[in-house]
Amino acid sequence: MRRAAVQVIAPFFALAAAAHAAEPLPSWNEGAAKRSIIAFVEQVTKVSSPDFVPPAERIATFDNDGCLWAEQPMYFQAFFIFDRIRELAPAHAEWSGKEPFASVLRGDVKGALAGGEHALLEMAMTTHAGNTTEEFEKIVKDWVATARHPVTKRPYTEMVYQPMLELLDYLRANGFKTFIVSGGGIEFMRPWAERVYGIPPEQVIGSSIKTKFEIRDGKPVIARLPELNFIDDKAGKPAAIQHHIGRRPIAAFGNSDGDLQMLQWTTAGSGARFALYVHHDDAVREWSYDRESHIGRLDKGLDEAKARGWTVVSMKADWGTIYPAEGGASRKAN
Repeated sequence: MRRAAVQVIAPFFALAAAAHAAEPLPSWNEGAAKRSIIAFVEQVTKVSSPDFVPPAERIATFDNDGCLWAEQPMYFQAFFIFDRIRELAPAHAEWSGKEPFASVLRGDVKGALAGGEHALLEMAMTTHAGNTTEEFEKIVKDWVATARHPVTKRPYTEMVYQPMLELLDYLRANGFKTFIVSGGGIEFMRPWAERVYGIPPEQVIGSSIKTKFEIRDGKPVIARLPELNFIDDKAGKPAAIQHHIGRRPIAAFGNSDGDLQMLQWTTAGSGARFALYVHHDDAVREWSYDRESHIGRLDKGLDEAKARGWTVVSMKADWGTIYPAEGGASRKAN
């Protein structure tokens, strides 16, 4: 009789285990943030729902720095720029007496960034141009494969947020197409975004420098020029989305005031809409910063999120874990 009872009950345990395993967003703690995501996805994907959205229109856009991966103590592309300056320095003796390059070579990060956005752009133009798109892609891939974060000592591509990886997977499993819309360099993100996030190069939007077609050594190439083409930040993000995608997103995710216009434009559309801010408030497992931060400042956006009922994710309260297991940040693209 006991064996018969076990045989009857066992399938129910198996079903329960399967249901638990299939639970969406497993690294998210139970709470309002997780419920709001699931409720929205169900709202727009159920055919019987009055807010049903056809799969072709299920566009979700994500900022990268501070939203999909960390951004402290400075943007990761800045670390790449600094490493490029040190690598190229032997061929540029003049840099030892020219700012901001001299500060980089002295190891003075604060001095290198003292010139603000202009100084960073000058360094980016100098270190990111002169080569072809294929050559630059290899440079980025080689750097990503070897560089380590100065605090955690993890590869930068393992400084991605496990809860956000799960969110990307969850949305794609429900017919969404996911895009990166970042102030970071488009050609800096494309070489690794598909492996890490499952987002292919054609769904990566970012800041860019100008390029042109050339014949070099008898071969056609796309050459990278030391001229700024577009800054994909703030009001530039909705413009870039329209230019590259041609559809207004129904969901947008960010973490700073630089994402505010993207969230505003997304939620201004008709029908069901969703906006989410990642709030960095976990000083133990990550970093704690918002209104006064020089990196990833979240001030106006925090106020607007509260006023408009957008979802604000507390990293401290809403995320059961921050980073994936070592070596685990690799996604299957779709």
